[in-house]
Amino acid sequence: MSFCSWGGEKYQNHFDAGIYVCSQCGHELFNSVSKFKHSSPWPAFTDTVHPDSVSKRPEGSHAYKVSCSKCDNGLGHEFLKDGPDGNSRFCIFSSALEFKKGKKEKKGDVKH
Repeated sequence: MSFCSWGGEKYQNHFDAGIYVCSQCGHELFNSVSKFKHSSPWPAFTDTVHPDSVSKRPEGSHAYKVSCSKCDNGLGHEFLKDGPDGNSRFCIFSSALEFKKGKKEKKGDVKH
């Protein structure tokens, strides 16, 4: 697994409707419905598009390193109990993502 550089703030304040996909293989990772504003310079999400969108490797007792489940591209981290609802927060490198504009329907459902 290789991890992308953090990639700046490209998607930190990006809230258009659509799907964030892996920059290496195009695999669907996050729906814009699950994106939220966070103080870190990385885009933050509460959930993945599909339960198997990412692979996780433990990193300490409260975090996982996450990578694309299709090509193993390093995406960032999942922090447990650190999201806006007390659940997980995915903190993802902008450089690991590409955005595909679509229409927000509901969580897990974006029409292109």
